[in-house]
Amino acid sequence: MKLVWSPETASKAYIDTVKFCELYQESGVAELISAMAAGWNANFIVETWSKGGIMATSIGLAVASRHTGGRHVCVVTDEQSRLEYAERMVEAGMSPEIIVGEAEEVMDELVGIDFMVVDCRRKDFARILRLAKLSSRGAVLMCKNASLRTASSFKWRTILEGGSRRLVRSAFLPVGMGLDIAHVGAIGNGNGNGGNSGSSSASGSVRWIKHVDQQSGEEHVIRRLK
Repeated sequence: MKLVWSPETASKAYIDTVKFCELYQESGVAELISAMAAGWNANFIVETWSKGGIMATSIGLAVASRHTGGRHVCVVTDEQSRLEYAERMVEAGMSPEIIVGEAEEVMDELVGIDFMVVDCRRKDFARILRLAKLSSRGAVLMCKNASLRTASSFKWRTILEGGSRRLVRSAFLPVGMGLDIAHVGAIGNGNGNGGNSGSSSASGSVRWIKHVDQQSGEEHVIRRLK
């Protein structure tokens, strides 16, 4: 089994998130993340949140979980953060699960993650990604506020090296304070492109363009319609 994209579900989540987040200034980020989580039909969504953080992304993920019927969990570091997050989500009409603890304490409990959003303002965000127990059908990993980190200090291939965690493609989007996104392939899918050869689709209407980032050394594969 692998992640399968659903444009209809993505569109519904996007529209609903726009309605919920009208009062927030992070417009664009929450809607995009919500649409991606719903579009990939995420069954298990995990996010990290820090005290005083913007709520729009969290609301967007809650909206997505409603459309997919999935589980939405937020990881926070302390009880004060938990209370603030819970209060603000209740005000928005949401009630996700909240787990308190450091990365090592909580990530071992969260098995089968297929959509994850971490905040680069949290110092241990890379460790959280490395410890994440991902779904066997693949996963989408996202770093928000990515522009705030040092470019040379983070590489997806380093985070995902070893075992069955295989990077299919990654992309950086200049949305908000930057979104760094990685698609991790399903276990047992050899080429990571859902059966495509990587150069074109069976019909010849799609081709893949490979680009190597000279700074990070990461390989980006972009799907382009002819």
